Amino acid sequence: MDIKRTIKYEADRVPGFGREVMAVPGCEALEHCIQCGTCSGVCPLSIYMDYTPRQVMELVRSDFKNEVLQSHTIWLCASCYACTTECPRQIRITDIMYELKQRAIKEKVYPKRFPIPVLAEEFTKMVHDYGRISETWLVSKMYLRTNPVAAMGMAGLGMNLMKTGRFSLKQDKIERRSELARIMESVDQQNQKAQA
Repeated sequence: MDIKRTIKYEADRVPGFGREVMAVPGCEALEHCIQCGTCSGVCPLSIYMDYTPRQVMELVRSDFKNEVLQSHTIWLCASCYACTTECPRQIRITDIMYELKQRAIKEKVYPKRFPIPVLAEEFTKMVHDYGRISETWLVSKMYLRTNPVAAMGMAGLGMNLMKTGRFSLKQDKIERRSELARIMESVDQQNQKAQA
């Protein structure tokens, strides 16, 4: 992977971004980061990241919002919690990564045709609309949005799975979906108020 080594300028900062992230429950301890590098050292995927977890923590604190939200690092985080477990300052680095992912999805600044944020969007939409997910439709929508050519290449596999009854085109739904949708919207509103 191409590692980004660019000079950061004061004009690239988005003042207040770090404070916004640190205001989110679970992310408050970020201000106590001592930049020891333990998180990067224990991260099994840091060698593939454009910014190491340590660099992401400092970029957030320094208000470099665009660099952080457009990086691949937040999407490569495997949520193994090794960084959080080993952090000498007890910073919940994995929770911070989740917060950054949510912001990138909300602001639609993730890398184009990158499957992970698209999967998260489709998953959330499916739960909102139907109350549960249907793996067939979830994966199909993800492939169609990120790599339609690969989706076409899997058509034969899909047909074989349908013949054996392991692949259904039926969308699973729960009863009283409107109640679940109201609950989800209420939680979203509370989260927005907390961040304001």
